[in-house]
Amino acid sequence: MADVDQGSVLPSETSPLILDGLNSTDSNGTDAVNATVAKFVATPEGTALAYGSLVFMALLPIFFGALRSVNCGKSKVAGENGCDYEYRNSSDMPETITGRDAARFPIIASCTLFGLYLFFKIFSQEYINLLLSMYFFVLGILALSHTMSPFMNRIFPANIPIKQYQLLFTQGSGETKEEIVNYEFDTKDMICLVISTVVGVWYILKKHWIANNLFGLAFALNGVELLHLNNVSTGCILLGGLFVYDVFWVFGTNVMVTVAKSFEAPIKLVFPQDLFEKGLGANQFAMLGLGDIVIPGNCLMFSLYPAPSSLKKNTRTYFYTSFLAYIFGLGMTIWVMHTFKHAQPALLYLVPACIGFPVVVALLKGELTEMFRYEEVSPEDAAAKEEITEAEKKDK
Repeated sequence: MADVDQGSVLPSETSPLILDGLNSTDSNGTDAVNATVAKFVATPEGTALAYGSLVFMALLPIFFGALRSVNCGKSKVAGENGCDYEYRNSSDMPETITGRDAARFPIIASCTLFGLYLFFKIFSQEYINLLLSMYFFVLGILALSHTMSPFMNRIFPANIPIKQYQLLFTQGSGETKEEIVNYEFDTKDMICLVISTVVGVWYILKKHWIANNLFGLAFALNGVELLHLNNVSTGCILLGGLFVYDVFWVFGTNVMVTVAKSFEAPIKLVFPQDLFEKGLGANQFAMLGLGDIVIPGNCLMFSLYPAPSSLKKNTRTYFYTSFLAYIFGLGMTIWVMHTFKHAQPALLYLVPACIGFPVVVALLKGELTEMFRYEEVSPEDAAAKEEITEAEKKDK
């Protein structure tokens, strides 16, 4: 367990960490914060509500992010309207993480983490957090707008005309003309942007935990939806590397906790343990970093994609198995943290669970080899292969 100032968290790629006892009212120094937190003892009901809410909120972006990504891909191939929005801009298109990317990720995350540590040691924490707040303010508005798009498409009145807009910045002229920004949006997107901006202003002015969670959930859902793994081995490499990274920076040094005490951004989910006592003005929080949601969530989502015929009937089985494994691992993290009163690297428990559970199921089904041979097949490629297979059957 750790005592940290309100808003303390690392960037999503460097924050696989659960902390307990965040305090949002005292920023006059470490001793004052420790003294304030030491006086607070959460009730069993408050603790159970906070931990249960964190688990529930962590599951939302994983489940819905995975379904949104897969359903939109399938609908695009089938020419159906099962997808409530479309990827109009290149920045909205899903990106695939390769084995090389996965191997580099812990190194890049470590450099980012240590760089932030040095920045906070050398420069004023106030100015750094001001810059970071503005940066994540813009990102949060875009992420929340993208998250709201499917819902807005469903409720938008049909009798209101929808106008199309395009934001275009180019450089040069003639044959040397190059696009810098090319963003397409419509009336519904404008409404989503306005609502998201209101939430962003609320967060900047009040740093309220609900506004923080709205941005945090949007970041997590977008991360799960728009980042894909190309095969199971890549997922194992990514989780294994971050497992070592997580344990080293939490238990081997004070770098991660130091940055967590200094960093202010909506890159975490928080829930108050004193909600029953203080209502929405509560200020004693348990926290879960978004890295503990997005990274395992990408591995869970992988099992929903079109699979080889030998696994096609069982892909849902592996998804639900991984989903249960995530709940088990996160529950273990919270139990250990609550028992030993110390901040815990969640991936220490999530990685063995999220890898071990599906492997055991594959062994029991005799599909371990097929599972590791299983590579991501885009919905378009899957449809093309099915057409070729059907044509070959007809020829025979």
